[in-house]
Amino acid sequence: MRIYTLLQGILHNEEKMIYKIFHSMKRTIFISILLFFMMGLIHNLGHPITPGLLRELKLPDYLFGTYFALMSFGLVIGGPFWGTLGDHKDKRKLIFVGLLIYSVGQFVFGNVHNIYIMAIARFVSGFGVSAIVTLLMTYLIQKSDPSKTKRNVAFGLAAMALGASVGYKIGGLLPELLQSISDTSAGESIFMLQAIINVFLGILVMFALQPCTDQLTTKKPSFFQTIKGIKDLDRNLLIFLTSLTFVSIGAINISKYLEVYIQDIGQGSKGIGDFVFVTGIVSITATVLIVPQIIKLKRDIYIMIIINIISGIVIFAVFQISNIMFALYSVFMIYVVMKAIYAPLETAYISSYAKDGEYGKIMGIRQFFFAIGFVIGPLIGGFIYGIEEIYVFYFSVIMFIIAAVLVLSVYKKIDVPKNDE
Repeated sequence: MRIYTLLQGILHNEEKMIYKIFHSMKRTIFISILLFFMMGLIHNLGHPITPGLLRELKLPDYLFGTYFALMSFGLVIGGPFWGTLGDHKDKRKLIFVGLLIYSVGQFVFGNVHNIYIMAIARFVSGFGVSAIVTLLMTYLIQKSDPSKTKRNVAFGLAAMALGASVGYKIGGLLPELLQSISDTSAGESIFMLQAIINVFLGILVMFALQPCTDQLTTKKPSFFQTIKGIKDLDRNLLIFLTSLTFVSIGAINISKYLEVYIQDIGQGSKGIGDFVFVTGIVSITATVLIVPQIIKLKRDIYIMIIINIISGIVIFAVFQISNIMFALYSVFMIYVVMKAIYAPLETAYISSYAKDGEYGKIMGIRQFFFAIGFVIGPLIGGFIYGIEEIYVFYFSVIMFIIAAVLVLSVYKKIDVPKNDE
């Protein structure tokens, strides 16, 4: 009875905290966070079915990593492109165009069964989706009060994670439902549905967001000028961005090859959907209860080093437990919490280096470094997974430790972000 009363009190306090946060939030910020949720949901409907689609087409397993790497390469190119363009053009219109491109890529990938055309479609999808990935975050940061930047970024990323979890859950259930009502391949139907809904998301962005153009008088730099300018970044920021690449290599291999692993041990697309749904719930809970307390400590860099070390330890520990599903639903959730804390801290820190009117540019560069990990990770991960499944997760452990060492090497030289609370 006492435990029940205690739990009831905790839930009541959490409910009051959530109400207080959202009640005080500006309408623009709330709408942006809602769009992050919808983006996460829609863009993850096809992920649970992708391994099954490739097996249905009798394509080799290594193509799973290759196709994801090609989509990530589109993100690498698209991040700086859309980010720089977004400092000079209306971000809403650019997001809309990007989402149309993404819809075309997704439809072609799921419905044109030619491995080469599917490869091109993956790149097109990545290039298109990088518009909303880069510019919606830029928009959120620009519209945030400096003292609330990290909090708003945390809620945006958590909303996207929760949306992704719901998308995985729905995507995991759809194949069985679609096969019962139609003779069409479930993969084809889901990717077509995703493409159509994504167009409506683009229309919603046009109506829901306020026009956002920085109207700079300076000449718009080209994509190559933006990439060339990376070498002129602050040295400590450059090292931090490099560490972010290692973090993304580790994170994406865990994310994507854990899906393949769950499928391979017989859990199917439903098992993938159920698991990712739980991680989303854990992530949003950590964002509401833990992230605000972490932000108050004002020790972001130190905390990010600790998070990378803990993440490595947790992932290693998970695969020492014989009952892997029990480990994933228990010990693995510590990693999910660490990831929820890390993301807003690194995003806010990088954005603190942006000059006025260049938030899109700096977030595009961030996306460039982050997406490089998404290219390298699956390519190496696919090779390692083919040798021994769990080795790919040990490889992620090494990536987290390297990232921690890189940031530690410049820890004393890194400035505190100007928007620190």
